[in-house]
Amino acid sequence: MKFLAKLLEFINNLQFVAEYFCERKTYLFFLISEIERGNFVLNRIISYRTNFVLNRIKSYHINFVLFRIISYHFVLNRIISYYSVLYICKMNNSVYNFKIDVDWKLIGLLSKIDRFDASWTSIERREGQSLKQLKFIATVNSVGSSTRIEGSKLSDEAVDMLLKNIDITKLEDRDSQEVVGYFETFDTISESYAEINISESSIKHLHNILMRFSKKDEWHKGEYKKQNNSVEANYADGAKQIIFETTPAGFQTQDAMRNLVAWYNKEDETHPLVKYALFTYEFLSIHPFQDGNGRLSRLISILLLLKGGYNWIQYISLEHEIELRKLEYYRILRNCQAQRPNENVTEWITFFFDAIMNIQTKLLKKLALNEHQAKLSPKERSIIAYIENHAGCKSGEISEKLNIPNPTVKRLLTAIVKMNLIEKHGSGAGTNYSVI
Repeated sequence: MKFLAKLLEFINNLQFVAEYFCERKTYLFFLISEIERGNFVLNRIISYRTNFVLNRIKSYHINFVLFRIISYHFVLNRIISYYSVLYICKMNNSVYNFKIDVDWKLIGLLSKIDRFDASWTSIERREGQSLKQLKFIATVNSVGSSTRIEGSKLSDEAVDMLLKNIDITKLEDRDSQEVVGYFETFDTISESYAEINISESSIKHLHNILMRFSKKDEWHKGEYKKQNNSVEANYADGAKQIIFETTPAGFQTQDAMRNLVAWYNKEDETHPLVKYALFTYEFLSIHPFQDGNGRLSRLISILLLLKGGYNWIQYISLEHEIELRKLEYYRILRNCQAQRPNENVTEWITFFFDAIMNIQTKLLKKLALNEHQAKLSPKERSIIAYIENHAGCKSGEISEKLNIPNPTVKRLLTAIVKMNLIEKHGSGAGTNYSVI
């Protein structure tokens, strides 16, 4: 009964704290940290203490305890949703130099992202070893995707091989130079994000690392542009398309970057995720460096998310999500830029949030897949890994690339589909596969 009393006291106290801060609409970060701690404690109570409690209290108390636990979980989710609404509403539809339409779609996306983040601590503790493997896969995906968005031709397999055997004396082609530069910058951020300030000098330093191995870019690396530039879309067939013109070089770029960094470090009433989205958007709009701005913008997004405590971003690739939605990415940037200055950027923020929510879902699916991996044969695992990086591939292609007889591949594909680990599309000669 002593444990029951302490449990109920904890629930009542945390609920009181939540209501206290919600009423005053202040100290929201403190509130969320308490919610995260409360969720962790609650999960421990449910998983570790439930039997203990049920075995030691009278039966008429059981339903009461469970009712309070369920109510508490409901309260936590409502508070997180309320927290998101408060932050959005405090922006008054205008942030920095931009207009934002506050609607329930935006609030819903923000709420879902934050609910996932609040539960991440318990997921991280549970998964442990699985995350190490996911981190390396995500790194390869991120490096490959972000450089391909800018025109690189290297596949994830080629990127993997290159990163496992880096020899800076043999980086002769531009694609290899960009891949290793991106990896070095990504690794620096991953290892030292807590010590990296959001400042002009830090951004210039990251750009210097990014362009470190490119002889062609030695003259401008780590320095703001000296010539005007534009945002260009690079397509697989080699075609290029100008998406929009950027801030002119010289004093205008210097002033724009100084203002952006100052706003970011001073602003404390805008939801962090909105700040990350706006910082990335404005950085792309300014395009402060002669080259490498697209790649650096995505690295900065990762840096901001990590510094904001969204540590799960290390285990899934945001860059890969953007590569898959490349046409949408450029279309939305162009739509927003067409209204400049003082443009409405709701479409961009919605895209940014939706991309984050999608990769959260993908991360959960990858973790679920890892649970099944232990039961799979080596050939089944290699087939799933290949499909994951080659959505839409066919059995013949899998057979050729993995050197597994085609009848065996077809038999294993049928089994894996039944396990609900991959998805089959089409029929006959057009049959292809993707990871669910």
